[in-house]
Amino acid sequence: MFNKNVVMEQSKYYDSFYLYDEKIIIKYIKRLKFSFKNVKFIYSIKTNSHPLVVKCVTSHGFGVDAASINEVKMGNINGVSKDKIQYSAPGKTKKDIKEAINDSIIIADSINEIKLIQQVAKETNKVVEIGIRVNPELSFYGNEGVPSKFGIDDEILFNMIPFLRKQENIKITGLHIHLRSQELNADVLENYYAKQLILAERFQNIYGEVLRFINLGSGIGIPFSIDDKELDTEYLGKKTENMINDFKLQFPNISIYIETGRYVVGKSGIYVTKVLDIKNSYGKKFIILKNTLNGFLRPSLAQLIMNYADKKTLFGSEPLFTCANAFEFIPLNDAKEKEVVTLVGNLCTSTDVVAKDIILPKLKIGDKVVITNAGSYAAVLSPMQFSSQEPPTQLFLASTGNIIK
Repeated sequence: MFNKNVVMEQSKYYDSFYLYDEKIIIKYIKRLKFSFKNVKFIYSIKTNSHPLVVKCVTSHGFGVDAASINEVKMGNINGVSKDKIQYSAPGKTKKDIKEAINDSIIIADSINEIKLIQQVAKETNKVVEIGIRVNPELSFYGNEGVPSKFGIDDEILFNMIPFLRKQENIKITGLHIHLRSQELNADVLENYYAKQLILAERFQNIYGEVLRFINLGSGIGIPFSIDDKELDTEYLGKKTENMINDFKLQFPNISIYIETGRYVVGKSGIYVTKVLDIKNSYGKKFIILKNTLNGFLRPSLAQLIMNYADKKTLFGSEPLFTCANAFEFIPLNDAKEKEVVTLVGNLCTSTDVVAKDIILPKLKIGDKVVITNAGSYAAVLSPMQFSSQEPPTQLFLASTGNIIK
């Protein structure tokens, strides 16, 4: 789970910190490689952009799912080849496109963006291979398609194929479809992938040229709640391999990509915070911790959502909220006595609450509390500038056992 000795040692120097364990990242990388024999993976840097985390993942042959020009550059810095860096985000500027055009495969998110890429390519006298993000007519779960800020509706895309053929400086070589992340049902993902391959086959037949790649998007989830059942990647991999083999009978040279999303890093990280104060108010005990909302936002956000929502109808809104009870709070002490406490932070806002009325071993000032599931969408989402507090440190536990700041 996590190395208690390492945590306690680092707690001597830092009141709040993240700890990312390289061995756990590698464990999940190997699991994906073992399960999916004919798929190429690209790491979703937005989940955790710590330089050593990115270096670890890319050093094992994964490409980069870049959501900004800076993430494209991270791929470049780590030696990832252009064909394995896919730059997919809405609202790219002309400056973004100019900077990315030589170092990544740009995934166009709209008709206007296709025109902008064509303009930049013409100005630089290039013919550029690009992908297109599609918003399909079927949803993730097989219902009708829904309006989205992402991609081009597939009906619109097919109607604009004559326009695409006329663009002299761009060539469509790939499709990208991503509708949802954090799915734990392998059958749902299998059906989702199958629908995407059908869409890709239809596009190629109408467009009249064979694509170089299809990006099936993310979706592979990790358990958060104790009630979650871990995704059976081996089963999903076999099902995916069979459908891809069938697909490649018609399109033998096409590459199939899947984005890792949070999968390879989510379980690798913990967040550690210190008990600063303890107080009682009208019969309720508050444990005041260092850097909660401003250090690790998601537990506080989950409390906020649960305060205002009917708990029976809570739905995930990734990456900000996954589910109720998505994090464990583990005191690092030997107390036998237990008590009901509310865990709060040291910010001047009543929203700075990470857990309400939970039973924990009795805490004292100076104790450390570990919060789990902090390897993805954690530090990257948290408002560390709020209240001008000292931000938490991010530490990397290398496979060698060395701690790198």
